[in-house]
Amino acid sequence: MNVAERQKPPAGELFLDHVAHFVPDLDAAARLLESLGFVPTPESAHRAQGAPAGTSNRCLMLEEGYIEILAPTMDTPNAGRVRAHMARYDGVHLACFGTPDAAFEHQRLAAQGFEPEPLVDLQRSVDGGGTVRFSVVYVPPGGMPEGRVQYVQHLTPEVIWQDAWLKHTNGVTGLAAVYVVADDPAAVAARWARFSGLLPRSEGGLACLQAARGRVLIGERENLFAGAPPAPALAGYALSCRHPEAFAARCSTVGLAVRKTAAGHAISLPPSLGGVWLV
Repeated sequence: MNVAERQKPPAGELFLDHVAHFVPDLDAAARLLESLGFVPTPESAHRAQGAPAGTSNRCLMLEEGYIEILAPTMDTPNAGRVRAHMARYDGVHLACFGTPDAAFEHQRLAAQGFEPEPLVDLQRSVDGGGTVRFSVVYVPPGGMPEGRVQYVQHLTPEVIWQDAWLKHTNGVTGLAAVYVVADDPAAVAARWARFSGLLPRSEGGLACLQAARGRVLIGERENLFAGAPPAPALAGYALSCRHPEAFAARCSTVGLAVRKTAAGHAISLPPSLGGVWLV
């Protein structure tokens, strides 16, 4: 099975599909990422239900999942929601589960009282003339106040998981976990459990929800990264890497703050991206 096909979860399973930084300048964010050995995709504008969504992105496609860098570009309701998130803090504002059946997740979330918005079919064009298509399940902001927490069903993964966009020179291979800041981790973990259908457990003082690929780790601000935003928030995420020591050294060389922790190297990102990587 090729990399693109591996992005589709088997029936009955979930993946941690991607996270997103909401940023004011896509090019500035991309320059930083390129200096760290990533190969960002070209800029691509979103369309929703056939009309401009008002946002554009660049992505870091990985062997397991991806990282999205997203910026508002127009005055649309969707872009307005992005700007409202950005006003709170710099960094990660979106975490998305990959599902084999978006319509089923929509029905399940409705039954759990999350009042999901109508199922949205999104698409965007990429270099070479291809069109990426996917179905997305959103819930109102109050349902998951930590950020835009959603589901996606990939319909054309082969269009975006191309070999050219997987040639990162830093050894980063996948998205391993997302970190959630909570004042009451037990209550927040119970809500994320209802949202995801995953059972929480305790791990190192944090609440953990394990998906078939990737996990969610929930804790109080003081138990997460230095500089984590106040709850409710997404503090950062963990990356799988073939050469973690070398990647941490590369981040330090370009001026990023790198701290060795019990869980790995915590890398603080500048305001052009925001958030923290754990490698």
